[in-house]
Amino acid sequence: MKKTNQNNLLLKIKKISLDPILATAWFLAILSIFFVNPKKMSLQDIDFRTLGILWGLMVIIQGLKKNSLFDMIAERLLKKVTYGWQLCLTLILLPFFSAMLITNDVALIVFVPFSIMVLEKCQRKDLLIPVIVLQTIGANLGSMLTPIGNPQNLYLYGIAGLSLTAFFKITLPFTLASFVMLCLSILWIPNSKQKMKISRESKPKVAVNGGQILIFGFLFLTAILVVIRVLDDKTFLIIVLVSVLIIDKKLLLKGDYALLMTFTGFFIFVGNIGRMEDVSTLIEKMLYHREVFTALGISQIISNVPTALLLSKFTNQYCDLIIGVNLGGLGTLIASMASIISYKAYTNIENANRKKYLLTFTLLNIIFLLGQLGILYLSSYLFFPIPFTSA
Repeated sequence: MKKTNQNNLLLKIKKISLDPILATAWFLAILSIFFVNPKKMSLQDIDFRTLGILWGLMVIIQGLKKNSLFDMIAERLLKKVTYGWQLCLTLILLPFFSAMLITNDVALIVFVPFSIMVLEKCQRKDLLIPVIVLQTIGANLGSMLTPIGNPQNLYLYGIAGLSLTAFFKITLPFTLASFVMLCLSILWIPNSKQKMKISRESKPKVAVNGGQILIFGFLFLTAILVVIRVLDDKTFLIIVLVSVLIIDKKLLLKGDYALLMTFTGFFIFVGNIGRMEDVSTLIEKMLYHREVFTALGISQIISNVPTALLLSKFTNQYCDLIIGVNLGGLGTLIASMASIISYKAYTNIENANRKKYLLTFTLLNIIFLLGQLGILYLSSYLFFPIPFTSA
C-alpha cells in the first residue's frame, strides 16, 4: 500500500512537471528576474488569498466527487430522458450549470467522460463531437456567472472589490444569452428527434457517505463566505485542512497543484513586468479604452487565466477585464485551458476524428463568440447597462 501511494505521488509530480503552461509561467518568471532589481521584488506580488481559496475549493470538490454526488445528480436527470434532443440538452446543460459552482475545469472532468460512456451505451457515437464541443463551450460560459466559476473570476473579483450584485450585473446578460444559444444549438445536432435507448445495466456501487457529503457541502458554503468576504481566508484554510486530515488525508494529493504553481509563476512574472517602465507603458497604451478586446485577443494566445493576471496590473477597468477574459475563453483550443480537458478526453476514444473535432470546435466557438459580442453591444446600450468603470 505504501509503495502504491509513493507511485501515485511520483506520477502526480511527473504530470505536474510536464505541464506546458506551468513550464511557460515559470520560464517567464525566472527570465523576468534578470531585468529587475532583486531588492525591489516582493512576496506581495503573490496573491496568497486567491491561491488559498482555489486550493480549498479543489479539495472540497474532490471530496464531493469521491462520494459520487455529481454522478447521482446526472443519473437522476437522465432517467427523464426519452428523445435524442433531450439527452443532448441534458448532457450539455449539466456542465453549464455545474461550472457556476464547481469551476469549468471540474465540470468537464466530471461530465465529459460520463457523456462519452452514456452515448456509447446508446450507440450514438455520432453525437460525441457536437455534444462534447457544446459541453466545453457551456462550461466556459456558465462559469462566467459567478466569482467561483473559474480562476480568473475568483482573482479579478478579489482585487476589484465588487459586490456580488455588481458582479452579477456584469456577467448575467452573457450567461442568459449563452443558455439560449446552447438550447438553440440542439436544432443543429443531427437525428436529435430519435428515441434513445439508455442502458440501465447495473454498475459497481461506489461507497457514498452521506455524512461526508454534508461536511463537504458545509465546507463549500464556507468557501463562498470567504469569497464574499464574510469569513477570513486563513480561518477557511485551517477549517478545510483539519477537516480533510480527519476525513481522508488522501484528498490533499488530488488538488490541481499545477494550476496553483502556474498562478504563482505568473504572479511573479506580472509583478516584475510592472517594474519595467518601458514594458508597462506599452501595455497601458495597448489597453487604454480597449480592455475587452485586448483581453479577448491575448487570451487566444496565452489563455484567459494568465491574461487576467497580466492585464490586471495595468488597468483598473476590472469590469471590462472580467468580460474580456471570460469571452476570451471562446476561440482557440488554448484560449481556455479547460478546453484541453475535453479535447484530451475525446482523443482517448477509439477512432477519434481529431480533425473533425477541431474544425467543429473552432466553428462553434466563433459562432458563440460573435453571439456574445452582440450581447456586449446590446447590454451596453439597451438592456443591462454594464458599469464600464473601475469598481
